[in-house]
Amino acid sequence: MAAPARQAVKQAVDKNSLWYKVCRWYYYKSYFPELGLRKEDIIVETPVTGPIIKEALRRLPKEEIDARNFRILRANQLSMMKRVLPRDQWTVYEEDGPYLSPLIKEVKREMEERKLWDSA
Repeated sequence: MAAPARQAVKQAVDKNSLWYKVCRWYYYKSYFPELGLRKEDIIVETPVTGPIIKEALRRLPKEEIDARNFRILRANQLSMMKRVLPRDQWTVYEEDGPYLSPLIKEVKREMEERKLWDSA
């Protein structure tokens, strides 16, 4: 997506719009913010997407990997204890941005490009 289009999409998000309110409501109705997880912490490695996810995780900075692992371990512990975090420690919708999906898109693009080069 071109830079002007990205800026237009970012500017189009109106916090008073019905769509924003529905997305925010749905976010908090899911279970993962109560456990302190971010949206992209729950991406599952399937047999098809496993190599892509592993490569994207390998490219993350060490601090981000450590934070992700901590969030997942804490969520597992809370889930086993059948508890949730206090409300002030929940993941905030406005601060939960993508950290893994840009890398996943990049890895997919590189794999497709490699496939094209190998087939030529």
